[in-house]
Amino acid sequence: MTNDDAATLDTLRQEIDRIDDAIHDLIMDRTALVERIRAAKGNGVVLRPAREAAILRRLLDRHEGHFPAASMVRIWREMISALTALQAPLSLSVYMPERGAGYLSLARDQYGAYTQTHTYASAGQVARAVMDGQVSVGILPMPHLDDAQSWWTMLVGASPDLPRIVARLPFHGPGPGRGDGLEALAVGRLPLEATGDDVTVLAVECSNDMSRAGMRSQLEAVGLAPNHLWDTREVTADSRIDLIAVEDFVAADDPRLQFARDRLSGDVAYIHVIGAYAQPRPV
Repeated sequence: MTNDDAATLDTLRQEIDRIDDAIHDLIMDRTALVERIRAAKGNGVVLRPAREAAILRRLLDRHEGHFPAASMVRIWREMISALTALQAPLSLSVYMPERGAGYLSLARDQYGAYTQTHTYASAGQVARAVMDGQVSVGILPMPHLDDAQSWWTMLVGASPDLPRIVARLPFHGPGPGRGDGLEALAVGRLPLEATGDDVTVLAVECSNDMSRAGMRSQLEAVGLAPNHLWDTREVTADSRIDLIAVEDFVAADDPRLQFARDRLSGDVAYIHVIGAYAQPRPV
């Protein structure tokens, strides 16, 4: 290496140090702004999954160059989680049926490596920890048709204190070292907010005489387009609960729900919104 090369490398490293200082200064500035927001909100809602998704979508839309987008998302997830914890305690309950099951990694990717975390072998225990206010968010397995796990039935009801599905993980691409396509749902006692590209999860108790094709047709007729039947549970010999994903944001007071109840009168006992999440961004 010539003296000129060494001088050039030294100059470039000094420029990297300058950029590092600028990034660090901006992080400290962002922290100061979050502290001002905390003071202005008082005891308002701290976790805002819809706001977080909007931030990441905006950054992904403007991202360019060779720095991996997934790594950029991971950096911001760590920052968002750390600053959320400055405003109020943040803790997790995570489904872990066995070591290495992957849900703990998904949880840390989304909510930060240093967030207080409790693991449980049962999905029901994870949901119960959220329901009882022991933790802020629970990380649970994706429901599957006729799966043995039926944790989502614990969310069915009209009470505003019930946990709701608030996110689908991962938001952008698989986590580090994973290629197994593992996904999870996050639940929390949080208000649901639209992001402009959402999926709403409905629990529909209906007569067993109502076919799934008939249910889909009736929901589509009122503007609720089902994209997936996740699971179904028998309630009595004559009725069942279907867990249905709908491609749109549907609030609990959305008039389309009443239209659906009217059309399905006699076949449907209730339709409950048990969650909504921002549509994940593919890699």
